[in-house]
Amino acid sequence: MGKALGFFEISGVVAATDALDIMCKAADVEFVTWEKKLGGRLVTLIVRGEVSAVKAAIDAATSGAIKKPVCKAIIANPHSETERIVQKSADRFMKSKQQQVENLSSK
Repeated sequence: MGKALGFFEISGVVAATDALDIMCKAADVEFVTWEKKLGGRLVTLIVRGEVSAVKAAIDAATSGAIKKPVCKAIIANPHSETERIVQKSADRFMKSKQQQVENLSSK
C-alpha cells in the first residue's frame, strides 16, 4: 500500500460510513482510522494508498456520498510527524475495538 494519506471530513456517522464504503470500492485504498468529534456530528475518515488511488477515492466520495464533505485533503508524502499523529489515532481506534470485543466475550 502506498504512503499517501487521504482525509475526508463529513458531518454524521451514517454519511461517513457511506463515504468510506464509496472510497474503498472506488479505489485501492485501505481504511486507517477515523476521528469523531462533537458526538459524531463531525467525522474525519483517513485512508491510505498510492497517490492516484487516494485521489480517486476522495473524488468518488465527494461526488457520490449522501452529503458533501466539510473538508478534504490528500497528502502525497506525509511527514513523519503527520504519520505519528495518524498512528496515534489508529492505535486508539484499535484499542477501542479490542475493548468492545472483550466486553462482548465477557457477557
